[in-house]
Amino acid sequence: MDLDVLYEIDVPKPWDGPHPHGQRAAEQRAYREAVEQIRLADQMGFRTVWAVEHHFREGRSHCPAPEVLLGHLAALTERIRLGFGVTLTPFGFTPPQRIAEKVAAVDVLSDGRVEWGTGRSTPMEQTAFGVDRERSRADWREAIGIVTGMWREEYFAYESERFSFPRRMVTPKPVQDPHPPCWMAATSPGSAEVAGAAGLGLLSFSIMQPLEAMARQVAAYRAAARTPSPVTDVTTDRVSAYTLVHAADRPSRRVWDSVAWWYRNLAQFTLDWELPHLSPEERERTFPFLTPIIEGNIPVQEFDDGDMILIGDAETIVRKAKHYADLGIDRLICYVQWGYLEHREILRTIEILGKEVIPELASYVPKGAARPTGAPRASAERPEGTSA
Repeated sequence: MDLDVLYEIDVPKPWDGPHPHGQRAAEQRAYREAVEQIRLADQMGFRTVWAVEHHFREGRSHCPAPEVLLGHLAALTERIRLGFGVTLTPFGFTPPQRIAEKVAAVDVLSDGRVEWGTGRSTPMEQTAFGVDRERSRADWREAIGIVTGMWREEYFAYESERFSFPRRMVTPKPVQDPHPPCWMAATSPGSAEVAGAAGLGLLSFSIMQPLEAMARQVAAYRAAARTPSPVTDVTTDRVSAYTLVHAADRPSRRVWDSVAWWYRNLAQFTLDWELPHLSPEERERTFPFLTPIIEGNIPVQEFDDGDMILIGDAETIVRKAKHYADLGIDRLICYVQWGYLEHREILRTIEILGKEVIPELASYVPKGAARPTGAPRASAERPEGTSA
């Protein structure tokens, strides 16, 4: 199992000073520190850095333009792969031609190190961009086919009910042939099966649920991925999952308070924007920890005991990480910059993970986890509509 890192650029309040200077100073510091941390992750042997695209998420995510961050990192790193985690793909967020351009440009600048994650986002962002929520999944699928067609064809034209594009040469083309590996973010019920059936890698961004629930998601993905109908020209059959990670022999009170802050922020956002369409019973079944978190009873100890978070010394983190490998996770995405952790602590975490954890996991043979074998497979699928 490989280790990746995920960056949302957390900038938690309180900010040091009144608006606008307090916010500006905090954001600028968070970006500078993130770049230094990612450069260290490159040196320490992490496989991929994933940069999110989120909009208007006060405090927890101040990273709306991953292409800018990843383009900057392309010149500052050597080996680490650069993941869009994700591009918000339904029509309304970004036209497919802009997605094709920016993802390919980072692939060129990084000499072919891009991983392309795709996703639909939540109603909070969708409504601000005028995205049709009811059609978002269909639009997501269609947009992926359009983007890969723009990479495949010298000149591309397209016409459908939802999208029209005149014959143009879309530039640049990506370095990776036929194009970067494609992934799908999975947070809602049934998403894992959709990703597997579409021949996409699974970015499991579900949290606030026991690892047993993640195991069911992985199993559903594997079952669907056995006979995919690929929507891209490269079939990716790998599973990534993320969680909070922090290395310390004796974690301080501030570390556990940061866990509580992060989960409380996420839970409130999830309740307000992601689950209003679910009944209380469906909500509890999907996120059994949501209600106690919203009520202020954040079960940090239960999260720790259940390996839902990886906090402790290197030996503890290795033991917990092996649990994920045993569930069938191919890449564990380490969320290392969160809450009120200090820059020096995060650098130390990255160093410990690189020197003591990554080598242990590289040689570990998971228990009973059926994994796919072989290289990514090419596919000849074409997007919906007509192209030339």
